[in-house]
Amino acid sequence: MLFRAFRVVVGVLLVDVAAWLIGGSVFALWPVLTRQQPSGEWVVGAVMGVVAGLSVLGAYYYALIADSPVRRALENIFAIPELLQKLAFTLVLLCIYRIGFHVPLPGLDQEKIRGWVEQQQQGPFGQAMEYYTMLTGGNLRTTLFGLGIMPYISASIIFQLLTTVVPALEKIQKEGPAGYKKIQEYTRYATVVLCLIQAVVWMRIMVSGADEAGGRVYSEYAGSSIIFLMGVLGLTAGTVFLMWLGEQIDEYGIGNGISLLIMAGIISRMPAAIRMLGRNATFSLTGTTEGQMGPLRILVLVLMFFLVVAGAILITQGQRRIPVQQAKLTRGRRVYGGQRQYLPLRVNHGGVMPIIFASSLMLFPSTLFNWLARAYRNGVTEALGGAFQMSSYVYQVCYIGLIFFFAYFWTTVQFRPPEMAEQLQNHGSFIPGLRPGRRTAEYLERVMERITYCGAAFLALIAVIPEVVALWMKVPYGISAFLGGTGLLITVSVALDLVQRIEANLVMRNYGGFLGGSTRIKGAYT
Repeated sequence: MLFRAFRVVVGVLLVDVAAWLIGGSVFALWPVLTRQQPSGEWVVGAVMGVVAGLSVLGAYYYALIADSPVRRALENIFAIPELLQKLAFTLVLLCIYRIGFHVPLPGLDQEKIRGWVEQQQQGPFGQAMEYYTMLTGGNLRTTLFGLGIMPYISASIIFQLLTTVVPALEKIQKEGPAGYKKIQEYTRYATVVLCLIQAVVWMRIMVSGADEAGGRVYSEYAGSSIIFLMGVLGLTAGTVFLMWLGEQIDEYGIGNGISLLIMAGIISRMPAAIRMLGRNATFSLTGTTEGQMGPLRILVLVLMFFLVVAGAILITQGQRRIPVQQAKLTRGRRVYGGQRQYLPLRVNHGGVMPIIFASSLMLFPSTLFNWLARAYRNGVTEALGGAFQMSSYVYQVCYIGLIFFFAYFWTTVQFRPPEMAEQLQNHGSFIPGLRPGRRTAEYLERVMERITYCGAAFLALIAVIPEVVALWMKVPYGISAFLGGTGLLITVSVALDLVQRIEANLVMRNYGGFLGGSTRIKGAYT
């Protein structure tokens, strides 16, 4: 009964959306049919609107009406009240996150800030900041959630690294749940400190132009310390609130709350990228001016989108399975153990962390050298400023090198072969053909080094795809960064994890997974 009501409500909403898309496209196409407007851009926009409307109707029919695995999975979800409550709770918190994303800070002129951001986006600093905010769920519009969740992520990474080098923290970590709660408490304190530092820097940038013609503060609040203090406290409170939302999703929702917040911020940029694609579409096969895209370029973008999604799924689910044999134990007349299992080693063990580290680190030389090129004009500073622009060859080479470095660094910190070999030995397990202990640790380290190289190469390819597409096909960076790149990799990874969590709840209660029957997603279980 509940599923039927859900299907009716969603059907009414999606049919309205499809009617709006198709109807608006037909009205837009009418001037072309009556030869009042011969421009091909109207035709391309109308065709894309009709295709989008039909796609919405097709997706609704397949997911909620036809006898498909997706519909059966949704019916199973609605048959489990506990799982349905978790999903509804998670969805409500994500909606709260998107609402707070549009709450402006007091005293700041949003129109002037919008113009300043658009001006900055034309340069390397603006592109780097836009790319940075895309990965953190923040924005450049100076709203309540302007800093995003990155301070919390940075604090978590710092303590993960400190637990490997500080004996006191390592001892706390080994205390179990109590130690985990203690480290989480330290992480929250560090998050507040990082928020205050970043908020002060960002508000200084906003207030610094208050006395100029292009100031970003209302004239009546120019030079006000109250506005500065309120902005710092607002940005800090916004990030702390996002941290609390993520923890609530982890405890009462479906889980993986921080990643879901980041994915929601990335997906929210999809309509803007699609609108930009529609505005720049043309009937010309090559495009008439820079930024315009003909049917051939749009087709290539669509194909690259599907290829990047398929590659992201492959690299996220890819594993190198090491066979592990359990020793046999004889008690009386019974023999225990002897089973053969597998130790899964993920190809992309570091996830997107190497890209986030590399992009954050490359932001500093790019900003520094561009400032030096403007402040001290000479051949050396101008050459360095041009070399470290995001579209330059030197920047991309350094970027790829840092991705490889941080991929191995993160794997070294998180993956410890000696401890894993010791755990296998303590549990009476061994790798066939290898002695337990040092030989097993050396083998695991050698295998991990090789598969990390493949994972780092894929991450580097994903990271440079937006720039290559933007330069080769003359596509706006806002489109290429969304249709292929790190944002898409994060979205695919988090979506796979969400599907696996839902499927685990279904299988635990003897329901079929998303693929129907007893079939499960490959790579999700070991």
